Amino acid sequence: MLDSFTAGACLLDDSGRITAVNTSAERLLGRPAAQLVGWDAHELLHRDRHGDPTPRAHCALRQAALAGRTAQGPGQWAERGDGSLLLLSWLATPWVRDGCEPATLVIFDASESAPSTLPFPRRPAASMSELDRLALLAETTTTLTSTLDVDEALDRLVGLVVPRLADWAVIDLLREPDEVWRTAVVHARGDALVHVEELEGPMPPVPGESPMPLSRALRGESSALAGPKTYQGPPDSGIALEQRRLFESTGMHSAVIAPIRGLREILGALTLGRSERSEAFTAADVALLEDITRRAGLALANARLYQRQRKVAETMQRHLLPQMPTVPGLGITARYLPAPDASHVGGDWYDAFTLSDGVLALAIGDVVGHDLDAAAGMAQLRNMLRAYAWAQKGPASEIVEWLDQASLHIAEVTMATMVFGRMAVSDDGRWELSWTNAGHPPPLLVTHDGMARYLSEGHGVLLGLGEYRGRTARTDARAELPPGSTLLLYTDGLIEEPGRSLDEGLDRLRRHAAALARRPVEAFADELLQRARPEQNEDDVALLVLRIPG
Repeated sequence: MLDSFTAGACLLDDSGRITAVNTSAERLLGRPAAQLVGWDAHELLHRDRHGDPTPRAHCALRQAALAGRTAQGPGQWAERGDGSLLLLSWLATPWVRDGCEPATLVIFDASESAPSTLPFPRRPAASMSELDRLALLAETTTTLTSTLDVDEALDRLVGLVVPRLADWAVIDLLREPDEVWRTAVVHARGDALVHVEELEGPMPPVPGESPMPLSRALRGESSALAGPKTYQGPPDSGIALEQRRLFESTGMHSAVIAPIRGLREILGALTLGRSERSEAFTAADVALLEDITRRAGLALANARLYQRQRKVAETMQRHLLPQMPTVPGLGITARYLPAPDASHVGGDWYDAFTLSDGVLALAIGDVVGHDLDAAAGMAQLRNMLRAYAWAQKGPASEIVEWLDQASLHIAEVTMATMVFGRMAVSDDGRWELSWTNAGHPPPLLVTHDGMARYLSEGHGVLLGLGEYRGRTARTDARAELPPGSTLLLYTDGLIEEPGRSLDEGLDRLRRHAAALARRPVEAFADELLQRARPEQNEDDVALLVLRIPG
């Protein structure tokens, strides 16, 4: 039926995909049926006069097809198979046939109101209006400064410039003064950005005297235009060889290269290349790219600095957290998980150690704050607690009260929460816990039969509230730990979740812990973290688990 039309004709389904075309459509669009059937007609064909994709909301043909009404248009640019543009006049109308799904029939032909084709009329970046350039730079600043993750910042940088300015984006970063890593080689394929992994990876060192564009950019000397001919002569360095390979593999006929500068150092270089677009880059593009890389450099420098601080804090925290003691018959294990967000390195900590009288001391706490200072304050409190608990044999409340007073004058800690307890075995073999709680979530006791309850007694104010000292005396609490039971001490990262109450978090932890009551202690800790830790958790988690002998 479609071949009965002398004009181009096709059928669209209710989602706008092409289901059939005639031979006239193949001829007009310069594409065989295999390249048309099954594709979204708007995404594949519809372009503006500059060859850029058009928003779906501006497509009158698509609106008519989705609405199931008859409509016509005097002109719409379509991209032919060779990349040239064709101005079409079209008529769309609903098409219904017995036994077939409803569709839209589109009849089209070359418009008589304008030249039939434009050869690759892509608009170069230099033709951007001053307002468009300012809008792009403002978007660059907003997009890159809203993340402190280096990899995410690089992905965002590529998404800003491809395909808006170029068909290719290449990022080379300096890991050391003389070590280069080709972090990204990205190509725009339709709406997708595809990494060409075989071109990514380690690069030769930066030559000290090479006049070639990338070498100069990596030394922070200048930006430059480049092309395949730039690297056709005898190579003066390993980087020149890699650049020749890059141009040969990507088919780029024009490129612009600019250094990425941090506050005090050169971070790398950004290369934009064109292979599908016919226009070469110009001096105006160099100036625009320098403005973009200047903003990218500041964002990357901040992200690197923050991740370096996070790594230092996490490393220090892990090294400061202790090894668990060996107690005959007692199962004991601990876990620490850092926050998923780089901005939430915290002061969560745990400890377990044997005192001079043979009693096992337990502690878990959280220093207020999420930075390197919180991790350092955690270490100070832990060491002070160990020293005083070893020297004194008083109840847990007296030791924590002394720690509270001493921390105001000795430790660099503003506020903190903690549970400190002493575990002892009576003459008849029964295990007993005595503890005091300074503003911390209560310990959880789970019996071998899955009965779980929170040990909410012995609660007092958190550490660091000096003006309340003496007004509220700290108290001790005691509880017998049944054979085969599990004692769980944890920090608030295991129960707190934005948008949910603390009671919901406590109930979720209780139910999961009860379900795991008979798991071995190591499996209990691992599985509990997997199940109970909230998906929207923004804090680190410390966990101390003890299994009473059965």
